[in-house]
Amino acid sequence: MALFGGLFSKEKKESLDKGLEKSKTSFFSKLGKAVAGKSTVDVEVLDNLEEVLITSDVGVNTTLKIIERIEERVARDKYLGVEELNLILREEIAGLLAENNSEDIADFELPEGIQPYVLLVVGVNGVGKTTTIGKLAAQFKGKGKKVVLGAADTFRAAAVDQLKLWGERVGVPVVSHGMNTDPASVAYDTVKQAVEQQADVVIIDTAGRLHTKVNLMNELSKIKRVIQKFVPDAPHEVMLVLDGSTGQNALNQATEFTKATDVTSLTITKLDGTAKGGVVIGISDTFKIPVKYIGVGEGINDLQVFNKTAFVDSFFS
Repeated sequence: MALFGGLFSKEKKESLDKGLEKSKTSFFSKLGKAVAGKSTVDVEVLDNLEEVLITSDVGVNTTLKIIERIEERVARDKYLGVEELNLILREEIAGLLAENNSEDIADFELPEGIQPYVLLVVGVNGVGKTTTIGKLAAQFKGKGKKVVLGAADTFRAAAVDQLKLWGERVGVPVVSHGMNTDPASVAYDTVKQAVEQQADVVIIDTAGRLHTKVNLMNELSKIKRVIQKFVPDAPHEVMLVLDGSTGQNALNQATEFTKATDVTSLTITKLDGTAKGGVVIGISDTFKIPVKYIGVGEGINDLQVFNKTAFVDSFFS
């Protein structure tokens, strides 16, 4: 299985460019109209730009931050031509992404001295949660890691069956008790098996519905308690999967899940089929939680480690 090469490997960069194509085309079409007939960045251009950013799913609060920063530059530099706006936008968006607590990396490596590395994955149905887990399992296995999956999203038969199919496809074991069983019991058996088999990575599919926050909190707290019987510092990561094509709805889901549990990383899927790629900027800025992966296509390696430099480069190239 071909895995990612260097930071800007040709295959990875082409996949990213293609995945962001709809978002980029839509954004620059709107931007072109916003500055049509203008030579300098004035109040009208900034008002138009604000509308462009909001309708590109960057989000209101993040948009206002970007506009404020551009206003400061206009005040400082006095005369800014609209031809410079593209470069200024690029710089300010890159600056915003740099302020969240994520580093630019070419690929994700497991931390030294943690075995097994326990990853809980949360998210509502339909966001690509189970597919993300399958692709992660394939990528880890491709690096020679021993992976165990846990089907603890037990409220939906399709989620359990889909994870089993991914396990067969990738060639990794899936611990499952079937539908309508106790998610914590599945998580317990998954981590127990992983410890016994000296696995490197455990990925547990959980919480497939945004039922009341109290239920969600209780369920995840119970899962954490039982897995800590085998791995005291687990989970090492709680990843929230969001569907980028839903735009602002993804931001709303992130708000609900971060209230209910301690989310430590984000994965934003389905960016290739939508013009709503700006949501990555808004979510990254709003929650200050690292966007770890983005989905830019159907292939296993189209689940890419999010690299903000590469993202901005593809968006503005």
